Amino acid sequence: MESLLELYATYQSTLAYIGINSLLALSVYTTLSCGQLALSSAGFMAIGAYAAAILTLKLQAPFPVALAVAALLPALVAVPLGLPVLRIRGVFLAIATVAFGEVVRLGLVNWDYVEGAQGLVAIPQKASVGLIYATVALALLVLWRLRGSKWGFALEAIREDEAAARTMGIHTTVYKLAMLVLGAALAGLAGALEAHFSFMVAPNGFAFGRVVDMLVFAVFGGTAAFYGPVIGAAFLTVLPELLRELAPLLGIEPGPLRTLVNGLVLLVIILFLPNGIVSLPGRIAAWRRGPKVLAS
Repeated sequence: MESLLELYATYQSTLAYIGINSLLALSVYTTLSCGQLALSSAGFMAIGAYAAAILTLKLQAPFPVALAVAALLPALVAVPLGLPVLRIRGVFLAIATVAFGEVVRLGLVNWDYVEGAQGLVAIPQKASVGLIYATVALALLVLWRLRGSKWGFALEAIREDEAAARTMGIHTTVYKLAMLVLGAALAGLAGALEAHFSFMVAPNGFAFGRVVDMLVFAVFGGTAAFYGPVIGAAFLTVLPELLRELAPLLGIEPGPLRTLVNGLVLLVIILFLPNGIVSLPGRIAAWRRGPKVLAS
């Protein structure tokens, strides 16, 4: 029992970030599920993180209230943002939403009330690993319930052919906007939980590199299944820790080794498993059936 407690104490931070990164990956998945490459999650995460930190640190608000505001405020911001930007698609949508995140980040850098580029420190540690995973479980439950519902079928139709979905009477703008709002709420919650787990929040934590990480989590895990982004986030969060232990044995610095392995793993997934790592069991089953089919 003591050894388990020591192990948990050692890897508590890693476990927490698996959950936080899972929420961020799911926030990207929500828009990918209807074929929209919206990369605004870093901006929504920043809004949620700062809103919650201000409430608990400066206004001494209860933590549940801070979490509620961290989810609600980005969701409200997503509505006026989504109405114009969701009219465009592909790389133009990605650029517009990345620009939104940068506007939010630069606004925080120049906001003296939150200490500008230095950010807020000494945030009370209110978020536990259990709370983080409970939030992930709730998000997965919502997405699971959507999968086989009318909404789920509508989202799949929009993803496959938006014009055809529109001719079938599906209000595509409503569905796309709703998924952007859901993703914004998840990203805001992730930001609030991270701020109240790591004791601090700063604008450089929401730069473009964070956007790329979120997208890679979702693509690596696979967006064909609602749980795929969580698997991708867990694998790619744990991988740097494993490489940190392996690097001294190979006589290589951890940083370059991590970059090399991450790139190779992502390249292999894109080339051989374009639907993500969740498609691996199906690919193995198909490969096993291959010789039987040929023999018959």
